[in-house]
Amino acid sequence: MTFIHTIPPEQADEAVQEMYRRQEAHFGYLPNYARAFSHRPEVMAAWAALLASIRRHVAPRRFELATLAAASVLGNSYCALAHGKALGQWLDDETVATIARGGEPGGLDAAERELLAFARRVAGDASRVTGDDVARLRQTGLADAEIFDLVAVVAGRAFFTKVLDGLGVEPDAAYRELPAPLCEALTVGRPVARPAFALG
Repeated sequence: MTFIHTIPPEQADEAVQEMYRRQEAHFGYLPNYARAFSHRPEVMAAWAALLASIRRHVAPRRFELATLAAASVLGNSYCALAHGKALGQWLDDETVATIARGGEPGGLDAAERELLAFARRVAGDASRVTGDDVARLRQTGLADAEIFDLVAVVAGRAFFTKVLDGLGVEPDAAYRELPAPLCEALTVGRPVARPAFALG
């Protein structure tokens, strides 16, 4: 599940237990990534606050598109699975899979296509972003504040994915419930955890 020992709920102090309760209330189970933050719940709280401040300014569909593009380039299965699943409220499985594979799917407008390309470039090597890249975003109607928001979405995702992959955190076994072709396309890095089976 992770390369480090995490703190079981029954051994956790109040701060960790509270973090675990919030995560379980949201997902219906305790996700592996929450366990990875068990030694530093204050970092999880700071990340959640940063993420909320970024998301506040970004339309949900655009946020999910940029996050999936970034997670795919960064090779993080956990975030690709989570945000690819979230995109299912707007896009079909084939379109989501195409985005995860770095392709150019149909069904997106010009601004969304440029958004994907830009998010991939920032995630891959932000030092290679040019003024022309930004100009193309402006031509689709994005304001400078929105371009900042897009960069912040990708940069924030880079932090989170590096923490998870650096600690060997596997995506939750619950993602195996996705249709097999979609799950395979969204598994861009570490494999999904195996379900835990009770013995006896």
